[in-house]
Amino acid sequence: MRRQGALYCDYQVEVPFHDVDLATVVWHGHYFKYLENARWRLMQVLGYGYADMVASGYGWPVVEAHVKYVRVAKYGDRLTVRASLIDWDSRLAINYLVTNSADQARVARAQTVQAAVDMHTHQLQFTLPECLTIRIESALRDGSIMRGVPP
Repeated sequence: MRRQGALYCDYQVEVPFHDVDLATVVWHGHYFKYLENARWRLMQVLGYGYADMVASGYGWPVVEAHVKYVRVAKYGDRLTVRASLIDWDSRLAINYLVTNSADQARVARAQTVQAAVDMHTHQLQFTLPECLTIRIESALRDGSIMRGVPP
């Protein structure tokens, strides 16, 4: 992770058998699943889980994704994926740091960028909808529900 934002959350995963190849190394595409799970955890802690998103009338497609693989993860490794909100002005940008829980070694770093889309009109939104910005601003003021503290 190049930069950690003020709001973040950790997600733990043990690498399952079905995520590895014949060399017992995690296939690169499965990292996106780990990132997605960490992102959803962050959104749940913010109070904007899947049901809240659907009710808000906005979808959040990923418009950019970058991953830098640093070290392999293998079957049975316990990984910590930190999702850190770094930009919420006109888009939702999240940095990720994937580390091996045993030795804290960096496994990967990543970033995803999402844009809000009105689900009724299918129009891209050029500012973040208030239904999410209110939750982010509240979390920044409160401080107790974020900064890696699980609910």
